[in-house]
Amino acid sequence: MAVELPENVVVSKLDQLASWCRKNSLWPMPFATACCGIELMATGASRHDLARFGAEVFRFSPRQCDLMIVAGRVVMKMLPVLQRIWQQMHEPKWCISMGACASTGGVFDTYAVVQGIDRFIPVDMYVPGCPPRPEQLIQSIIDLQDKIQREGTLQGKEFDLKNRQGLNRALLELPLGSGAPPQGAPATVAP
Repeated sequence: MAVELPENVVVSKLDQLASWCRKNSLWPMPFATACCGIELMATGASRHDLARFGAEVFRFSPRQCDLMIVAGRVVMKMLPVLQRIWQQMHEPKWCISMGACASTGGVFDTYAVVQGIDRFIPVDMYVPGCPPRPEQLIQSIIDLQDKIQREGTLQGKEFDLKNRQGLNRALLELPLGSGAPPQGAPATVAP
């Protein structure tokens, strides 16, 4: 016996609805430290119209954001600031590593520059280039939205304590100003 629903009623799973809402309302927080920051600003400008993809307004308060975009090189003295901002963001949260410097250290293979932020915070998307074009960043946001829709939110990785607990504990144990992860911390967090 089939139940007839009115035309204006939509039936969906709560996971799918929550994922759809989250993927279409990303609140990015820029962490721009070098020339990739200029391309990040260009992405938010009217020519590229990032608003049509659901990530319109850049917020500068970590408590209002769920997407951190790290653009440019990160020096060891800035690393505690980056980690503190990441810890202040509410779950679920995502990270995009924009440019060669944020992803691998780029041409700055020195003791003072972090050789990839994925050693210290989890990265969901990597955008290659030096600096990458705004179109590449837009494509990574679209890919991240697809990932959010596929993985779900209520049963997904964001609320999986086993997945995040080890990394969060490692971040809390990291002494401020230290360049190396603590003993037993994951060297790389796989997306």
